[in-house]
Amino acid sequence: MAAVDNFDDERAVWDTYAESTRKDVFESEPVFRWTQYVGHGPGPEVLGEPESALEIGCGTGRALAFLARQGVKMRGVDMSPVMVANTMRRWGPLGAEFVCAEVLDFLKHDTQTYDAVYSVFGAAWFSDPRKLFPLVRQRLNPGGVFAFSQPPAIPGAYGPQGMYKGGFAGPARYTYRYSYTPASWRSLLVSAGFTEAAAVVLDAPKPDHIGTLSVRAVAP
Repeated sequence: MAAVDNFDDERAVWDTYAESTRKDVFESEPVFRWTQYVGHGPGPEVLGEPESALEIGCGTGRALAFLARQGVKMRGVDMSPVMVANTMRRWGPLGAEFVCAEVLDFLKHDTQTYDAVYSVFGAAWFSDPRKLFPLVRQRLNPGGVFAFSQPPAIPGAYGPQGMYKGGFAGPARYTYRYSYTPASWRSLLVSAGFTEAAAVVLDAPKPDHIGTLSVRAVAP
């Protein structure tokens, strides 16, 4: 199974992404949506009514901030120190906590538990599910929800998909994304001990546009 051996190089990928993020994104109001299309698809109700939640790969923190404003005790983890610094500056006053860490290492050492763990085009897309899912389950309270969204797999392209930073020239820095069929995602969740596991592809608002993989599972 493919793995990223050099975390410094992977972090550089995400620092570059953070540095390219427009400043006005951080100044925008919080918003929570699972799909890449504005005003389309489900919202935070997918998580139920959690009192506490963890976002893995929290990025700009807008989804996290939305929940924090609803009174949810929020924690976010992201690998990029640049992104975490920007996010803390913008959303820290809401009382949310932000941690700069690689998600698998963070989950191995975290001692807190949560009513919900989620990822919106975040760390669940870029982590080996065979390693990630059991760790997430351990951090969930009984009946807790694990949910994530990302683009669906390109037909025939399953498993880890390599991605270089900044195109095909320069230092060979890279990361991996993970893609599977909905049935395979469900099987991976069940193998990790989740119940009520479901994975579907939500249609885009326009025909022939890219849909959104939506996955939800419940801890026993």
